[in-house]
Amino acid sequence: MNRSLSALARAGALAAVASLALSGSATADPNDVNPIPALNGSRGLPQLAGPTQAIFQVTGMDSPNRTENVNVLGADLGIMWDDGNGRMITAFGDSAGFGIPNLFAGSVWAWTSNVLFRSSTHDPSRGIFFDSVIPNPLPSPKIPGIEISFIPTAGISVGGVQYMSLMSVREWGDPGKWDTNFSTLAASGDGGQTWAQLTTTRRANVDGYEKFQQNAFVKDDGYVYRYGTPAGRNHDGFVSRVPEFAIANIDAYQYWDGREWKLNDPKAAAPVVGGVGELSVMWNEHLGKFVMMTTDPTNAVVLRTASAPEGPWSEPRVLIDAPSLPTAYAPMIFPYQTGGDLYFLLTVHKQYNVILMRTPL
Repeated sequence: MNRSLSALARAGALAAVASLALSGSATADPNDVNPIPALNGSRGLPQLAGPTQAIFQVTGMDSPNRTENVNVLGADLGIMWDDGNGRMITAFGDSAGFGIPNLFAGSVWAWTSNVLFRSSTHDPSRGIFFDSVIPNPLPSPKIPGIEISFIPTAGISVGGVQYMSLMSVREWGDPGKWDTNFSTLAASGDGGQTWAQLTTTRRANVDGYEKFQQNAFVKDDGYVYRYGTPAGRNHDGFVSRVPEFAIANIDAYQYWDGREWKLNDPKAAAPVVGGVGELSVMWNEHLGKFVMMTTDPTNAVVLRTASAPEGPWSEPRVLIDAPSLPTAYAPMIFPYQTGGDLYFLLTVHKQYNVILMRTPL
C-alpha cells in the first residue's frame, strides 16, 4: 500500500481543509465529518481510565497503515472475518476521500460506500496491518431519497465463497436513525476481489424483514446464524439461522420466536436482546460462550454472553462508558481467538476513523 495520492487529491485537500476549518463541529451524519487529525479536535489514541484500552489506530492519516495513500482518510465500521484460507478481510463502510465532492448530499468529501482491506494479522496485540485494498467494490449512486449509501454490516466465508450482508440506505435521519430500502447479500468467488449482489436475497424493509436490515454472522453446528436489527440504533435484536449450504436461499431461513425455530416466517422472530446498535457476535473459547458486542441506548460499549446463539443473553457488561468516548459506535470483534483478552474495532465519529481496542475478559 504505497500508492501516493493523485494530484487531484492533493489539490482537493486544500479546499477540503479550508472548508472544514469554517464548518464547525461534526454532526452524526456521515456526510458531515472531519477526518483530518488536529483539525477535528483530536490527535492520537483516546486515553481511557478503565481496563479497556485503545492500542492502535487502524485507518486514517494517523494510522501506520497510512490509508490516506489509497484515498481513505476516514472510514467507519471495520467488520472482520476469516476468508477460509487464514487471511482476514475487513470491510469498512462510508469512507471519505479527496476527489469530486458529493455536494448534492452536502459534503465536501468524495465518498465511497464500502472498501475492503486484506490482512495476515492473527496476533493483534501490536496492531492490525493491511496487505492490500479493494476500493469501492459495490458502488452506490449516493443520491439522497434513492440510495445515499450501500453499507456492509456483516461478512462471512462459506464453502470458499465470501458473503457480505449490506444495507441500502435511502436517507440519513436524526443521529442514530436512518431509513433503508432493503438488506441483501453480495458474494465473491475470488477471495473478495470482485463482488456481485445476490438480488434474490433482498429483504425489503417490510413483512418482518424490517427486523433484519443490519446483521451479524456467526457459525455453529452446520448453521450460519444471522442476527438482525431494524435500521439505526437503540432497537431490539433478533436471530435467524440457515444451513451453511443454503445461506443464499432466503426461503431456507428459520427464525427464533423465543421458544422454537420457525421456517420462512420472519414475522415470528422475537427479540433476543434490546436497546442495541450495530451487532458483532463470535464464539469465545476462553469463556466457552458466545459473545455479543454492541452499544446500548446511552452509547456505552457493552458485552453480553450466551451458551447458545439464540440466548438467553446475559445482562450487558459495560466496557466503555459513554462519557469516556461519547462518539463511539459499531464495536466489531476480531475473528481469531486471543485468549483472555478480547480485541475489537471501534469507530470514533469525532475522528471518523477506526481504532483497535483491547479489554480483559
